[in-house]
Amino acid sequence: MSENSQAHKAAAEPRDTTHAHLAGEVIGRHQHGYHQLLYVSAGVLAVQTGEASWVASSARAVWIPAGTWHQHRVHGHSSVHTLGFPAHDVLLRSGTPVVVAVDALVRELIIACSEPSLPQPEARRLRAVLRDRLRRALIEPLTLPTPGNPLLRQACALVTDDLRHPRTAAWLAQRIGVSERTLARLFRTEFGMTYPQWRTNVRVFHAMVLLAEGANVSETGRQCGWSTTSAFIDTFSRTMGQTPGTYRIGPGERGSSAAVSRRRGGIPAPAHVSSGPS
Repeated sequence: MSENSQAHKAAAEPRDTTHAHLAGEVIGRHQHGYHQLLYVSAGVLAVQTGEASWVASSARAVWIPAGTWHQHRVHGHSSVHTLGFPAHDVLLRSGTPVVVAVDALVRELIIACSEPSLPQPEARRLRAVLRDRLRRALIEPLTLPTPGNPLLRQACALVTDDLRHPRTAAWLAQRIGVSERTLARLFRTEFGMTYPQWRTNVRVFHAMVLLAEGANVSETGRQCGWSTTSAFIDTFSRTMGQTPGTYRIGPGERGSSAAVSRRRGGIPAPAHVSSGPS
């Protein structure tokens, strides 16, 4: 059976959409025949390919190049905005998805441009401004690569299975039967980062998910392995550019025109696979 018969076929014409998604919802593997900018004004949405994962949130959008097979998973009740750009439009020079920093102006431009009722003349004017802003936007290295090496995959699983316990490089190396030097080389070769850098990214990634699902700041810090709430706040703030408390509230709940209903805490509902791509 061909890959296209197993997953959604690429849509040829760029589409702009705004959708509300429930916590735990999954949009199955698909691709587009155009570039897509994906932004979440409330909640968190993980973009996954076979090589890595990226996170779209209220402060970060994900640029997905045309032809990239990917799937989404929603964390927290989310409002998702997508903008399509023609495949020949080289707006961001990247052959893989990248995370783009979203400031207040870019946020409002994305939300406005994704409204289906927006008159075409106004949409073109807003798009022109958005394009200029995106060309100057900060591209951030917030990526969680998927390990290919079996030993590295085993090491990563030992960490992600329970983030509450700090796992040193020495402990990991001993568990998978290699030297610390070999473990360090695996992280550098496959991920392009050190083990501490990767672990910080993983912890922040999961903290974003927990906060979107309604967990409070202190509990999130404990669940993700920080010894104190202040240490969690410091690391999260340096990585994300805002405190976890601010991130948890989200701009949509601070009175934006794109406000959505408050996110509910607790255990997320079982995953639901959407009937179509976004």
